[in-house]
Amino acid sequence: MKNIVGSICALATPFRGGAVDFDAFAKLIDFQIEGGTQGLVVAGSTGEAHALDQAEYDQLLRRAVARAGGRATILAGTGTANTRKTIELTRRAQGLGADAALVVAPYYVRPTQEGLLRHFVEVADHGGLPVVLYNVPGRTGCDLQPETTAKLATHDSIVGIKEAIGDAERVRALAQLKGPGFVFLSGDDPTAMSAMLAGAGGVVSVANNVAPGPLRALCDAARTGDRAGAQALHEALLPLFDFLGTEPNPIPVKWALARLGLGTGELRLPLTAFSCAYHAQAARVLDDVVRLAASIQPPHSSAA
Repeated sequence: MKNIVGSICALATPFRGGAVDFDAFAKLIDFQIEGGTQGLVVAGSTGEAHALDQAEYDQLLRRAVARAGGRATILAGTGTANTRKTIELTRRAQGLGADAALVVAPYYVRPTQEGLLRHFVEVADHGGLPVVLYNVPGRTGCDLQPETTAKLATHDSIVGIKEAIGDAERVRALAQLKGPGFVFLSGDDPTAMSAMLAGAGGVVSVANNVAPGPLRALCDAARTGDRAGAQALHEALLPLFDFLGTEPNPIPVKWALARLGLGTGELRLPLTAFSCAYHAQAARVLDDVVRLAASIQPPHSSAA
């Protein structure tokens, strides 16, 4: 299995005229890899997975695998609210060439901790791919507790967790689980630096879509214990993190990608266009990010 560490982008899915814009998707992947991104999440929540039909999902994953060409780890979003369907989608992702599955906790149905434990074990046993757990209670309505994660971390095919709760207590609990067969990844851009300094192996980032170079530099600094360097990059990126939280993800990031020439910014209902009230502020933030990115020397290899 490839390493699942460092700077990992939760890719947006570009649309044009109601269809997936595969040309823009290819450009976005190139932009990520050229900036040093080490992993790509295809069809996750940022990628509007639940607005995709099966043919679109298949093409996105197939094209991402081909375009990356082994230069970045490909994680497929395969989580659903049902265990059987999650296993089926995970098997499908395996057949399309994904390296691992990012499996969100079942949303809306609000399972117990025992239900979560059994769900993830079933997916790991029968899905055919290494599983990265994904805990984001603000979207799912349930919280995968560290005690349950600790039990799941002993499974040979469960290789990590993306944790979107960034409080220090949660970070400390999950950092204790890291080891040769299990990685703890931050799923929260604003607290990713502190999580990595505390032991997280990287971040699955929304901001990475528009700032792959700076996010890779932040990850490298934090993961090597360069606190001063990491803090400086974190402070430079804070306005971007704040901007991306002004409206529900991925509304702001798709607007930003459109300004960078990476798609039209089009969304699928019930998501709607980014409010004009934020445009001027967002444009200033994005201009600063572009200048920051230009000042950063790309790493020699995205897989480093």
